[in-house]
Amino acid sequence: MRHIQRMRGHATCYLLLPMLILLAAPVSAQDRVWISDLSALDRQYMTRQRTSIDDIARRHFGQGFIGHKDRDLALLQRLLDSGLVRPDQTRELQAMGKILGDLLADELGMHWVIYEDKQGRNRALRYQETDNYLFPMTMISRRQEVANQTPVREIYQRAVDAITPYRTPLPFQ
Repeated sequence: MRHIQRMRGHATCYLLLPMLILLAAPVSAQDRVWISDLSALDRQYMTRQRTSIDDIARRHFGQGFIGHKDRDLALLQRLLDSGLVRPDQTRELQAMGKILGDLLADELGMHWVIYEDKQGRNRALRYQETDNYLFPMTMISRRQEVANQTPVREIYQRAVDAITPYRTPLPFQ
């Protein structure tokens, strides 16, 4: 009898074990998101991107990107309108996204991070320590690659509009 009771106890454990595993199972790997700081290599790569698109603008228009929103957005648009950066030039389009992202980060109080999920590893802008992200590196390139001619200024404004509801209002506004 004792032997049977012991077996019943083990059987109960074996029946409960799968339920505990299911309850304790973490979110599937497909749904996981990892956020990390930019590595030194990321920062170096992004600096090279910025320099490369700045060189194109200086060479062809005699002016570079200075961090002034209106001027830099107009210069980005000019690069597209003139055909100096074409839809098949993904690297240059993403460099333009770096410029766009720096402007957004400045205006919205965001910072660059690495965002990794099942789709891959991306450089993104994060609003404070929230789960609100923008992906400016591809905002221009993905549109251009499918012949979407949305003006750069409109892309910028849509990004601002997407984050604004999550921003903490400043006092006396």
